[in-house]
Amino acid sequence: MTVTLYHNPACGTSRNVLAMIRAAGIEPVVVEYLKTPPTRADLDVLASRLVVPVRDLLRQRGTPYVELGLDDPTLADGDILGAIAAHPVLLNRPVVMTGQAARPCRPKETLFEILPQARLA
Repeated sequence: MTVTLYHNPACGTSRNVLAMIRAAGIEPVVVEYLKTPPTRADLDVLASRLVVPVRDLLRQRGTPYVELGLDDPTLADGDILGAIAAHPVLLNRPVVMTGQAARPCRPKETLFEILPQARLA
């Protein structure tokens, strides 16, 4: 199984989720999204596997969320993904994607929803 982690090593939750995945015996593909931003095509794949609304990918604190008008609840998913592609800091880390599902994992225990074997580690 391929597991991709959109990761920020400066984030404690992101580091914890990475450790949980590894403890389950899985070595994920780690994407440090601030160094290597996901393309719009990458984000479209991610969005197609989300088990939560696309809006849940948005990080508000410490980002240009309000300045970009992302607080508008009527904003289309495509506009949200475009904003994340242009401003990767908007990605609400960590985000875990498997072949079947994806979701932001904040708090870290939400990882179990898409990677139940991590609970057993």
